[in-house]
Amino acid sequence: MPIGPARMPLMDHIGELRRRIVIIVVALAVMVCFMYLLAPYLIDFLILPVSDYVTDVYVTGAFEGFSLKFRVALFMSVLVCSPLIFWELLAFFLPALRPNERRYVLPTFFVAVALYVLGMVFCYCFCLNPAFQFLTTESMSIGQILPQATDYLHYIILFELAFGLAFELPLAVFFLILFNIVPYKKMRASWRGIYVGLLVVAAIVTPDASPVTMGIMFAALLALYEVSLAAARIALARRIKRQRAEEEAEMAA
Repeated sequence: MPIGPARMPLMDHIGELRRRIVIIVVALAVMVCFMYLLAPYLIDFLILPVSDYVTDVYVTGAFEGFSLKFRVALFMSVLVCSPLIFWELLAFFLPALRPNERRYVLPTFFVAVALYVLGMVFCYCFCLNPAFQFLTTESMSIGQILPQATDYLHYIILFELAFGLAFELPLAVFFLILFNIVPYKKMRASWRGIYVGLLVVAAIVTPDASPVTMGIMFAALLALYEVSLAAARIALARRIKRQRAEEEAEMAA
């Protein structure tokens, strides 16, 4: 959809927002119908990383199958439509940006989508198996496990969403430095507090609150934070050098 003009009446802004929301909803509705037909295969795919600890999953109610297949179809539809969703949101706010700021929109769009997908892939490949190994061991110390499909898929989807959103951290850090909301020097000097904050975030966003998942999430956030600082330092080297020179001049004065 084309980008709207920078100045429009309030009702036109609301109308544009409504049009973009309608585009997102229609795309999701069409994709959900398609994904619902593939839901049994998608469920097998989602459970595959924890198949060492789950032989069969059980459906305990007559209405559980439909709601579970719909939930999985909706989750996969959001994943597939995420480029469209990101773009429509960015395109709505684009007119409010200055011309020199608009050049960051397309890179932001591609990086946001890539980080979101990368977070989900990381969770699928490296987090689900050890997390469910720990959780399964803890449960087996109490009694026999009867794995319910709804519970397992619910937590797998939450894991995937949590890691997908958490992997957007480098983008947030880069723009905080880019727009000088938090200068690079201050962010670099406050690493102890930021590390503690990342640990708190890891404890909050992990759906099971187990030490294994929290540790994996914290390690990933820590690595992403350091990578984002390095990327900001390379991309904004001139600005950082100029700010450092200005601070040294002020101290000398």
